[in-house]
Parts: sequence; structure tokens; C-alpha cells
Amino acid sequence: MASKTLRKLLTELKHISSEANANDSLAAKYITAQFRKFETTEQQHCRAKEEMQFAANTYLCYLESVRKLKELNAAYSGRGERSIRETADMVGFKLPHDPK
Repeated sequence: MASKTLRKLLTELKHISSEANANDSLAAKYITAQFRKFETTEQQHCRAKEEMQFAANTYLCYLESVRKLKELNAAYSGRGERSIRETADMVGFKLPHDPK
């Protein structure tokens, strides 16, 4: 489970990173080091690992939510003023014909 969370975190870091190789960034190195630091075997039970897993899942949820919010804002952002015809077309209405 921890390795799955680590992979997802690194993937989200790639989405928001402007660097060519996001896995070499300081954030990626720090996260990987923290996962290794709290790595336990099946015979060990470590409370810090559970806390680390909770923090990692929380941060992963935050990163995914921020990325999805940016995607939604980009998809539905306004372009400023629209004409009456564009607004009517957008909501599915038809305009009456102009009288002659």
C-alpha cells in the first residue's frame, strides 16, 4: 500500500512540476526518503509509519484535488462578455427571428 501511495505522489508531483525530470526534484527526493525512513517489515508494527501513511494519503488527496480544480477552471473559465446568440446557443435556446 505504501509503494502505491508513493507512486501516486510522485505522479502528482510530475503533473505540477515544471522540471524535465520531476523525480530528481527536492520534493520527490524528500518524499522518497521519508517513505524509506518509516519502512517496516511484516513483523514490525510502527505507529510512525501509520502516521506517515495518513499524512501521505492526505497530501495525495490535496495534490489530486488541486490538479482537478485547475482542469475544471480551465475547461469552464469564462471568456468575458458573450453575445446574446452565443449565450442562447450555450444553454440550448433559440432566438426569435428578426422582424422585417
